[in-house]
Amino acid sequence: MTGTPLSPKEIDDSLAGEYVLGVLIGAERAEAENRAKRDPGFAALISAWEFRLGGLNAGYREMTAPNLFPAIEARLFPSAARAQSWHGRRNRLTSWFSGAVVAAALVAVVVAFVIPLRIQHVATLASETSTVGYEVGQFGQHLRVTRIVGAPADPGLVHELWLIPPGGSPVSLGLLESASLIINQPAPAVGWTLAVSVEPEGGSTTGQPTGPVILTAEVGADT
Repeated sequence: MTGTPLSPKEIDDSLAGEYVLGVLIGAERAEAENRAKRDPGFAALISAWEFRLGGLNAGYREMTAPNLFPAIEARLFPSAARAQSWHGRRNRLTSWFSGAVVAAALVAVVVAFVIPLRIQHVATLASETSTVGYEVGQFGQHLRVTRIVGAPADPGLVHELWLIPPGGSPVSLGLLESASLIINQPAPAVGWTLAVSVEPEGGSTTGQPTGPVILTAEVGADT
């Protein structure tokens, strides 16, 4: 029995995880970095993985690694076996450490894929009269906006996300050009409004919505 092939989205997510873990090297890593510069969706996956794995370093501080080779050599090669050459022993130690590093990397990958990214629901931007819809969630001090139905704006146009405080003016949170967008913005308070407008390519040039507002949602109204 063969497993179900990964979807393109799952392949991209795995590649982003491998990039953040540091297991991509050389040309593969350079290619991932270049793609992140030109593909906002892939860059968002990398940001999500960096946030997901960032907590693993919280309890550790940088320090110089001790020289463990002499102690390990003494335990693995007691005096009765010292007739063997130093080079032979060192080769075995190097192989053992290489295997340990690979095993540690595999454990990190397994932990990363098992621990889910916990997204807290903020709002759903959708309506019966619109062919597009977005889901807004929070993780840490970030918002993730995901298109859950429909397609991007028509050529030459773009969907722009706005945050509107009660009694205040809209503030742009970014352009919704790809299926998912990560925003460095804490979740707005209950009663604030999120809205999506249709703007010219590149977004509004006035700092306010200039095209039709096709979606709105009050934070907390659908929770």
